[in-house]
Amino acid sequence: MKLFYRRLTSGALLLSWFFAMPLYAGTLTLPQALALAEQHSPALKVARSQIDGAYAALDTARAYPNPDIELGSGNSHLLPPTAQRGHNSALAISQPLELPDLRNARQRAAEAGISSGTAQFDDARINLYTQVKIAFFEVLRRQDEAKLADENYALLLQIRNRVQLRVEVGESPRYELVKSEAESLTAESAANSAEIRTIQAKHKLRALLSAPLDEQFEIIHTTSVPAALPALGKLREELLANQPLLKIAIAETERAEAKLEQERSLRIPQPTLKWSGERHPDVNLWRISVMMPLPLWNQRAGPVGEAHANHERASAEQERIRFSLLGELDQAYGRYQIANRQMSVFETGLMRNAEVALKVAEAAYRYGERGILDYLDAQRVFRSTRMDYVNARYELQFALIDIERLRATPPAGETK
Repeated sequence: MKLFYRRLTSGALLLSWFFAMPLYAGTLTLPQALALAEQHSPALKVARSQIDGAYAALDTARAYPNPDIELGSGNSHLLPPTAQRGHNSALAISQPLELPDLRNARQRAAEAGISSGTAQFDDARINLYTQVKIAFFEVLRRQDEAKLADENYALLLQIRNRVQLRVEVGESPRYELVKSEAESLTAESAANSAEIRTIQAKHKLRALLSAPLDEQFEIIHTTSVPAALPALGKLREELLANQPLLKIAIAETERAEAKLEQERSLRIPQPTLKWSGERHPDVNLWRISVMMPLPLWNQRAGPVGEAHANHERASAEQERIRFSLLGELDQAYGRYQIANRQMSVFETGLMRNAEVALKVAEAAYRYGERGILDYLDAQRVFRSTRMDYVNARYELQFALIDIERLRATPPAGETK
């Protein structure tokens, strides 16, 4: 019974702790979302631990080899039998010596590991920021779509009520009511679907932030579209200078090169300095000696060949990543140009023309010059144009986010 109450108390404390967790309610801005993601992201914690491990590896590389000590004791039985007998003891101390080339190569490999770990952390943070921004703007996109769907449903519902009134007084045929009812039901379904997609986008953002967010949280509508991007050549220069993936590849190539030099240095025998002393009943001995292995049977051809292959692989991987990143930048820049041109087309005439066509069709329908089908078609074209404009605007935003990821420029107020 005591065990039952103890478990019940523990469960109650656990529940109270869970419900006492701070919930981020209300509105959420993009900087707040990025701060929450950086604070709670498990991926960044893993990347930080890799940096700590790289610094520990550098401490290991800088450490000197420990000396060996040998103690011995026994009895002396000397010949002839008449000679002196007694207790003897021995002491020996050995210190392995490292040649400078071997030590420097090992330290350079560890320092390259730190550079690689730091670049991996930068890459993890940039990818996290990119994913959060995409999820954030995806919520905004779905909210805009839901708003347009609700407005369209409300408008079609008004048209349906107006047509019903005209049908009841005999001014319009019944098929117009059937058509308007079908259009309003379709718009209602689209509005419901848009609302569901908005909820799903919020769930994705909440899971990505890994932070306790209230179920009813709202995000503030914001955009970060710059006036213009630099030229493609400038973007390529920034990519080659700042991209963490390329820095990781360069650091891994340097580490492979240092490993190759380390294996080559191990071909040279590493000496060991030894001092030893012995105490016998009738004599004391001491000596200083140098020991080193003889590379007769094993000249480290296998480890050197393996290190050489790893260096060649790292160099080839560096080139592959370089060309792959430049190709991604070209594709993202192309998407940006296409979306930018689409935005220009929408803003310079297409949206206005669709709105004018809708107003003309609406006026013609009111005065009986056009039927309900023409009016609904104009309404459908205007709705589709507005939706395409929203999609083009966010496609431009997503292309800019991708370019920002590839440029890997530090955020405002932060320097590399």
